[in-house]
Amino acid sequence: MQEMSRKNKLFTDSVIRRMTRIAIANNAINLAQGFPDFDPPKAMLDRLEEVSHLGPHQYPITMGAPNFRQALARKCGRFMGRTLDPETEIVVTIGSTEAMVDTIFALTNPGDKIIMFSPYFENYRAQAIFADCEPIFVPLVPPQFNFDPNVLEDAFKQGAKAILICNPSNPSGKVFTYDELKLIADLCVKYDVYAIMDEVYEHIIYDGHKHVYMNSLPGMWERTVSCSSLSKTYSVTGWRLGYAIAPEPIMDRIKQYHDFNTVGAPSPLMEAAVVGLDMPDSYYEEFGAHYAHMKKLFTDGLKRIGIPFTDPQGAYFVLANIGPYMKKGQTDVEFCEEMTKKVGVACVPGTSFFMEDVQDIVRVHFAKKDETLIEALNRLEDIKAKMA
Repeated sequence: MQEMSRKNKLFTDSVIRRMTRIAIANNAINLAQGFPDFDPPKAMLDRLEEVSHLGPHQYPITMGAPNFRQALARKCGRFMGRTLDPETEIVVTIGSTEAMVDTIFALTNPGDKIIMFSPYFENYRAQAIFADCEPIFVPLVPPQFNFDPNVLEDAFKQGAKAILICNPSNPSGKVFTYDELKLIADLCVKYDVYAIMDEVYEHIIYDGHKHVYMNSLPGMWERTVSCSSLSKTYSVTGWRLGYAIAPEPIMDRIKQYHDFNTVGAPSPLMEAAVVGLDMPDSYYEEFGAHYAHMKKLFTDGLKRIGIPFTDPQGAYFVLANIGPYMKKGQTDVEFCEEMTKKVGVACVPGTSFFMEDVQDIVRVHFAKKDETLIEALNRLEDIKAKMA
């Protein structure tokens, strides 16, 4: 038989999704893969029921149903503070994952370099490999996950084509400040670098932090692609409705890759989701308050148990230190698999996110009902004894 692609040797399957399968097999509480166990907004569910009978059920316009793109333009434009053209500046994708892949292919050529911060969402490195690009990693230093401007500029000096930023960050929970983004923006302009922004957690912000859109900074609209989705904001991770926003010259390229990559997003789900995009500002305020409540419930529990963790500024993840509970010579992957079976709580090994040599960190999430989080904390109470 002919040799198959060698690229798959450069990465594994998704460890996050693997932990979900292990959680299901062991009837464990899944705090690994970041999806909620509560319902989407009722208005969207009611509309979905209507659409299931009325349609549409056939192919949509490849770039996204017009009314859905118009709703996206209204909603995103409101928060970004600019008027968006739904015909030339927006494309609807199969989740933000496809939006990121299409963008990387649209902006880069084989051999190009992409700057990423570490820790990073595991998809990013694999996506860069798909495009035959080389990642350049810049460390975010815990517990605040700040970066050294000189180290960052050194990365730009290596001839990077783009920088990829998750803001708020998965897995660190960092929310980049205006000054940090302005520094990055100035480097992008200075070295003629594109900014690829993953902003799926844009409405999950805590403790007075504020989400600043990179494309709103001086000189950045022309070189920024904002990727996001409805998954987190409306608790519909399974609907796989994502989108990219960019100026027309970049969007024309993204649309080409999208057209041949996935053809289009699901017609009935776009139709049902329009009512969600037209939610008033009060929805986002209540949504943010709900996540602040879940964060407090979960992190207060971790403090009570005595598990060290970093306090997130945004998103819904915490990085916890499991060093005190590990056996000598045990890897974090082995620990997570054993913990799922013995403790009944699934998490993700930190080596999925860090380029640095980290073996005692795991990522857990708290996007769950109160009763789910309370039960998870109850199971974690005696983690030391269970993992002995």
